Amino acid sequence: MGVALIVLAAGFGATAGWLLPRAAYRLSVEPGEPWRDRCPERHRVRGWLGPARCRVAAGVLVRGSDTPPPAATAPHVYGRRAAPLAVLVGALCAGLGAAVGVRPEALVYVGLAPVVVLLALVDRAVHRLPDVLTLPLAAGAAALLGAAALLPRAGGDWRLALLGGGALGAAYLLLHLINPAGMGFGDVKLALSMGVALGWYGWGVWAAGAFLGLLYGALYGLTLLLRGSGTREQGFAFGPFMAAGALTGVLLGGFGA
Repeated sequence: MGVALIVLAAGFGATAGWLLPRAAYRLSVEPGEPWRDRCPERHRVRGWLGPARCRVAAGVLVRGSDTPPPAATAPHVYGRRAAPLAVLVGALCAGLGAAVGVRPEALVYVGLAPVVVLLALVDRAVHRLPDVLTLPLAAGAAALLGAAALLPRAGGDWRLALLGGGALGAAYLLLHLINPAGMGFGDVKLALSMGVALGWYGWGVWAAGAFLGLLYGALYGLTLLLRGSGTREQGFAFGPFMAAGALTGVLLGGFGA
């Protein structure tokens, strides 16, 4: 049963990863700007899920362009390539399935992992964590783990998950108030869901995941300074490191549960 779970988790993750590039491209805009609805070639992007590529029929003049109609129909890629993301998310979900095992929370962690990856991609691109993803992720993590707690073989504690979400959110809010330029408010909202995911397995896992997220980010910032490609005042996307720390903590908690 455990092997079947890992295979199913990997298949789900690979499929979800294949569908993420278009959403990542459309959401990667500066605050206040509308979501992207056209590729860099000004072709309309239809839908939110799927590879970031488009095919334009020959003889169709793009609206607002004086250039001649395209003579070929070969697709062009305008965002992240789907295959590497499929491999990445598939491996991530397989690892979560292996760590958590045949317990109800495995469905929650595997199911929400692609959303976390999508947030990391957007944050990496434009240093932004959109509310349209962070807030539903926090609510979904809390609600789904609450449902998992009612099922047999649950390996965590829902009350601790809620406390963990509130505690990590409060900690990141304090960091934001101390240094708003270094810690964005989007990170505070992401911390809610990361804290819920970590708190499920107890305060030890919560502390490990929270600390590792900060450590990963600090090591990355130090690397930029040592390489001369960054300054002390220069900001960088912190969401991916928060996600990596939470993932490490959940893996530790899953194997230890």
